[in-house]
Amino acid sequence: MPTRAIFLDRDGVICVNRTDYVKTWDEFIFLPRVFDALAQLAASDFRVVIATNQSGVNRGNMTQTALDDIHARMQSEIRARGGRIDALYFCPHAPEENCECRKPRTQMYRRAAEKFAIDFARSYVIGDAVEDVQAAQALGARAILVLTGRGAEHNGKLLDAGNSDFHAAIDLLDAVEWIEAREGLKRNAK
Repeated sequence: MPTRAIFLDRDGVICVNRTDYVKTWDEFIFLPRVFDALAQLAASDFRVVIATNQSGVNRGNMTQTALDDIHARMQSEIRARGGRIDALYFCPHAPEENCECRKPRTQMYRRAAEKFAIDFARSYVIGDAVEDVQAAQALGARAILVLTGRGAEHNGKLLDAGNSDFHAAIDLLDAVEWIEAREGLKRNAK
C-alpha cells in the first residue's frame, strides 16, 4: 500500500537559514519548537524525509565530510528528543549547474518515493522557499510554506505571482498541527 510522507526542507524549517551557509555543526542552530514538531511526526504513520539544497558543497564553502557530519549530528539530536528522520536527500549543486536534483526539480522526492512507495497526493512538502512550494505542486503534494527562514519574504513573492495554492504556517510546529487537524494525527501520550 502506498505510504504518506512529510518532506521537510532543512534550512529555515529545522535550523536557522544562514546567508553564508551552515558550514559546521557549530553554525547549526535548531529553530524553536522543532523538536516538539518532529516528536509529533514520529508518532504518526507518515514517513519523515528531508529534501534540501546544499550548494555550499559544490561552491567550495564546505566539504562533503562536513555536511555529512552536520546531518549525522542533526539526526542524533532529533532522535534523542523523540523525533525521527526516515531518509535525508540533498543536492550539492549550485543553480548554474542545472542538475536534476536541485529543487524545485523533483528528483530527491522521487528517490524517496521509490524507496518508500510514497503517494504524493497524500503527502506534504514543508519548506521556507518558493522552490519548496513549486516542487510540491509539481509532485501533486500539498505545499506548506513556513514563515521562518525566508518564508515571510517568499510568501509575498508567491502571492504577488498569483500562486496561492499553499498553506502558510508560522513554523514547523504550526504546520504539523495543521496537518494533524486535517489528517487526525495522534500525539505521543505523555
